[in-house]
Amino acid sequence: MKQVHQKDFPTALGVIGNTPIVQLKKIVPPGSADVLVKLEYFNPTGSYKDRMAFAMIDEAEKRGDLHPGMTVVEYTGGSTGSSLAFVCAVKGYRFQVVSSDAFAKEKLQTMSAFGAELLIIPSESGVTTSDLIPKMMAKALSLTESGNCYFTNQLHNPDIVTGYRNIGREIVQQVDRPIDAFCGGVGTAGMLMGVSQELRKTWPGVKVVALEPATTAVVSGGVAGSHDVEGIGIGFRPPLLDDALFDEARGIDEGESRRMAQQLTREEGIFAGTSSGLSLVGALQLAAELGEGKTVITVAVDTGLKYLSGDLYTL
Repeated sequence: MKQVHQKDFPTALGVIGNTPIVQLKKIVPPGSADVLVKLEYFNPTGSYKDRMAFAMIDEAEKRGDLHPGMTVVEYTGGSTGSSLAFVCAVKGYRFQVVSSDAFAKEKLQTMSAFGAELLIIPSESGVTTSDLIPKMMAKALSLTESGNCYFTNQLHNPDIVTGYRNIGREIVQQVDRPIDAFCGGVGTAGMLMGVSQELRKTWPGVKVVALEPATTAVVSGGVAGSHDVEGIGIGFRPPLLDDALFDEARGIDEGESRRMAQQLTREEGIFAGTSSGLSLVGALQLAAELGEGKTVITVAVDTGLKYLSGDLYTL
């Protein structure tokens, strides 16, 4: 009897990436450039951080820095931790993560669901302050002192840029016209750097704009402050941010970002978080400045399902 070859299917890691792009149809004012949005919440954990998490683990394995039996350690506001917990679960690594109660409950629960061991650093004000991330980083570093650990150390790890370059490659493949401007929120800066590298190979003149909360606009030349936009605005200049790969930085009002996230959901059907709203505020600014006949693109970085316990979508 002839043996029938069965198709080999990927693990859950194999479906990271290849996310769709949509065009905004209702909220872009007349006379503005077209605005495209890459929907990164189609990734397995609902976040673009799946790309960087996989890259940090995969590249470390290739170098021999990480191997079976070791423990992965990271500090995170939530989405990176969820993504690393997902990758570590599939690959079989123990994962210890330092986070805070300043971040969405859903993100902390997701990390636990994938088997991560959480250590929570309290935030007295309940928001991201200028000293919170450094405290988390220091605690994560102390966990590695026990040995047999791999510290992914996202803010200093160039492997994340490798992971995010795929967003840029996909944009080039998916968009059939020149991209005139790209903007995105800056946390680690890995996404902005990776996408910029790839877009400028095809469109050297593309304008790249870094976005951050106005109350902690350190890249824009301001001072560090508090805010409640998870995942970006870490209170100091990200070590991976390269001035040669972006044209300007802008501080965006948090209240406007929150209203934009709500408007995106109700009018465009794009259900995302506050940092995505912030990116869309920046994209609409650029679209108004560039005018008709031009194209602006940004990223909806994660799903609004991660923010239902907070006040972003409270009735």
